[in-house]
Amino acid sequence: METINLGGFIDHTLLKADATSQAIEKLCREAVEHQFYSVCVNGVWVPYCKELLKGSEVKISVVCGFPLGANTPKAKAAEAADAVENGANEIDMVLQIGQLLEGRLDQVEDDIRQVVKAVEGSAIVKVIFETGFLNDKQKETACRLSEQAGAHYVKTSTGFGPGGATVEDIRLMRASVSPHIGVKASGGVRDRAAALLMIEAGATRLGTSSGVAIVSGAAGGSGY
Repeated sequence: METINLGGFIDHTLLKADATSQAIEKLCREAVEHQFYSVCVNGVWVPYCKELLKGSEVKISVVCGFPLGANTPKAKAAEAADAVENGANEIDMVLQIGQLLEGRLDQVEDDIRQVVKAVEGSAIVKVIFETGFLNDKQKETACRLSEQAGAHYVKTSTGFGPGGATVEDIRLMRASVSPHIGVKASGGVRDRAAALLMIEAGATRLGTSSGVAIVSGAAGGSGY
């Protein structure tokens, strides 16, 4: 585990409302330097990231229905399609949390499916659960619905809700989806030790604003 290339697991993330072009430029520069898998940004920054990352292998991940998940399926699908049209390779969407809590499972699955269909063949879709609101049964259900709807990844948290990624949740989510479905740990993964624990538990991607600290072995920050 100690020889693993952590950079290839990392979606280098900046989702703060006060992010500026200078901060986004720094994010992209760090992603190229450390060979991170992608940068994860809000949709408005996609064209700028595409320009900055031209010629590199770093992909662009974009959040959708973020951070509450309470947009209509039509709005989420349109947001995802727009992001892909502008250059996004991956969509990180927040599922309908309230509907999941109420057991309105058909609506939750349809919400995911509409986003998947909107970008089918052009981008992969990761589904953010916001696990801090859910019990284990609800997390298992969210995994099942995400896979049934055609999503490619299940993901723990937005980083803006209660709690964040835990080893226990990653193990649960890994066991609740087929082997070809990825599992993304996000929210509170801030140092190398935490990153390695998540990967050992079954995470295939890490969402973090502390990517540089993780690959360098330094102490992480307090962000996503």
